[in-house]
Amino acid sequence: MRKFYVVSGDEIEEGKVVDVYFLRTMRILKAKDLASKKVVMEVSARSLPNEEWSWGVLAGVEEVVQLLTGRNVDLYSLRDGDIFMPGMPVMKIEGPYDEFGALETTILGFLCSLSGVATAAAKVKLAAGGKPVVNFGIRRSHPAVSLAFERASLIGGLDGSSGILLEELGINPLGTMPHAMIILFNDPAEAWKAYDEVLPPEIPRVALVDTFYDEKTESLMAAKTLGERLDGVRLDTPFSRRGDFEKIVREVRWELDIRGYKHVKIFVSGGLNEKSVMRLSKAGADAFGVGTYITGARPIDFGMDIVEVEGGPVAKRGVMAGSKDVYVCEDHLTYKVVLTGNSPPRCNVCGKEMVLAYRKFLEGGRLVHKPDDLESARKRVKEVLKKLSCMGRMF
Repeated sequence: MRKFYVVSGDEIEEGKVVDVYFLRTMRILKAKDLASKKVVMEVSARSLPNEEWSWGVLAGVEEVVQLLTGRNVDLYSLRDGDIFMPGMPVMKIEGPYDEFGALETTILGFLCSLSGVATAAAKVKLAAGGKPVVNFGIRRSHPAVSLAFERASLIGGLDGSSGILLEELGINPLGTMPHAMIILFNDPAEAWKAYDEVLPPEIPRVALVDTFYDEKTESLMAAKTLGERLDGVRLDTPFSRRGDFEKIVREVRWELDIRGYKHVKIFVSGGLNEKSVMRLSKAGADAFGVGTYITGARPIDFGMDIVEVEGGPVAKRGVMAGSKDVYVCEDHLTYKVVLTGNSPPRCNVCGKEMVLAYRKFLEGGRLVHKPDDLESARKRVKEVLKKLSCMGRMF
């Protein structure tokens, strides 16, 4: 019996995360000498989880590359961090069906869940108007997938996350302090002073300011206690007590400013999403900690479908048959899908010839294009988010 109900990396690579009907299908196909037919399968988003959204951010590509390396397949895909529109293919896999068909469950599991997290993160980051956003959602997901979700949130453009395993990825975790610490001191000022005395100077002094008294009172207490050493105050008021959170932020900002504490930033957290982040940013909040909305994001509804068998176009109803390529105009972030082998299309906006959005990651199971590292993906996404903001394509 498992100590925790967690699937290991070996079990994933061995294809043990699979819906049973795929194994039964493979048994039937092998019995009828059909299992090794060469197919092309495409992954497309049928829809996005929020009707207001017009685009998503892809994540999970590196995991799929790892899964399929060594198998007799060719893999074409958008990159981690690329945006996509509902209905367009984001990935194409070619090879004998028995090389990868039963891995459909795992492939979609990577892409659906991680792209959901990356997309929610990108929406929040865009709503923040360039201000820092940190993922505080490690406690909102199963521990077994916490690092994967944190990484996906960073791919989505966030500025940091709180889990210490991020250090394995070369990222320093970010965080402030819990209410528990202040309660155990039974005195906010003593807790803040201890935080300042014990922790190294490179850790920002951000005081949690809503444990025993209201936010304005504790913010001024923190400013008086730490003075110039105080970098910021964190407001984490729950929905049941917050009232008009925007008004609270404005009030705290006003009271700090008129007393000479303009250097103290306001960090807000607690039940935030892209709409509340946008409102609070306009009210004067300087940074945001977002948890449940990101790590509890609804998965992207990707489907994986056969579009070609032994070189001939064929697909189920509702799916366009034939192997396809995806092209992009990087200036205007528009996409076009054409049959493989067709000439590159032109952008409807500027008329320029579009470039191939797919990268060929695997050829016969051999790595021919290395997935981007996390920092490169984050940098690219932040540039794309700025461009989307300028275009007015917020959601």
